[in-house]
Amino acid sequence: MDRSSLLQLIQEQLDPDNTGFIGVETFTGLVHSHELPLDPAKLDMLVALAQSNDQGQICYQELVDLISSKRSSSFKRAITNGQRALPRDGLLDEPGLGFYKRFVRYVAYEILPCEMDRRWYFYQHRTCPPPVFMATVTLTQIIVFLCYGARLNKWVLQTYHPEYMKSPLVYHPGHRARAWRFLTYMFMHVGLEQLGFNALLQLMIGVPLEMVHGVLRIGFLYLAGVLAGSLTVSITDMRAPVVGGSGGVYALCSAHLANVVMNWAGMRCPYKLLRMVLALVCMSSEVGRAVWLRFSPPLPASGPQPSFMAHLAGAVVGISMGLTILRSYEENLQDQCGWWVVLLSYATFLLFAIFWNIFAYDLLGAQVLPPP
Repeated sequence: MDRSSLLQLIQEQLDPDNTGFIGVETFTGLVHSHELPLDPAKLDMLVALAQSNDQGQICYQELVDLISSKRSSSFKRAITNGQRALPRDGLLDEPGLGFYKRFVRYVAYEILPCEMDRRWYFYQHRTCPPPVFMATVTLTQIIVFLCYGARLNKWVLQTYHPEYMKSPLVYHPGHRARAWRFLTYMFMHVGLEQLGFNALLQLMIGVPLEMVHGVLRIGFLYLAGVLAGSLTVSITDMRAPVVGGSGGVYALCSAHLANVVMNWAGMRCPYKLLRMVLALVCMSSEVGRAVWLRFSPPLPASGPQPSFMAHLAGAVVGISMGLTILRSYEENLQDQCGWWVVLLSYATFLLFAIFWNIFAYDLLGAQVLPPP
């Protein structure tokens, strides 16, 4: 039975008077008597939704949204109010799962803090479209690094090679007019150590986040962190270049860690405290390494080394914009006031940074080394 026939049958048999409300018990009986194809998670959510109503009924439109796999803020709040009807360990006890479905279940428990959301994601997940954004970015970064490593015959601290800064991808303050460099610097890296760190986090955190929240949201968050990183460097460290995708990586990681902390009781990922500590130590160590390379270069250099401010800017984007995105799983961002506040703040920063790059360097007399 297709969706339209199912909805017509529901309305004819359960709401013939067009009251707009349907009893959940009678609906459940209809499902079993007609053997209708409805996910177990949706039936559990219907019960939970009905428990949030004193009469044990649900709105017909909410039922349509549920069957159509659509959710809204009011729908999620109603489900949450009746969440006691959803079994907490349902997915963990699910038998006979194949490798990919076990991986999907793992991702659900790694990323989502609410059992309702985990069940919804598990049953609604589709393999198409696949998480191509993070995989494509990581693969491109590896290919670019291998090309420059072979060309320069240098695999560690590539920025000390005199030919490195001549790349059209690197952000250099002397090339501010070439706007693409504010984004393309994410494909260049200081060396194998930075590339390995970023690629590992992009695959371990970025891919699961993209599987749950979609390519548009995670891609936008990653690129927002990258752009904020280069613009922040152009304001706070005006003589320094920038390389590496750390702005986007720290946006994803900071958003995920902040979401875990704010939903600590609901997160079911194993060893979460130990993993949180290890993640913070690794991220802090990477920032410390970047600060050391910026101010105490181990090798003679022809100019300033890449700035570390992109890491910090990415973290700020993650805690603000990223956290708003991750807390809005399957909800419309445009319906949330907080999202527009964050978006307006980010747009204000972009406008300020653009005017800064156009006028401030000349007004302040910043001494920028000529580009290579």
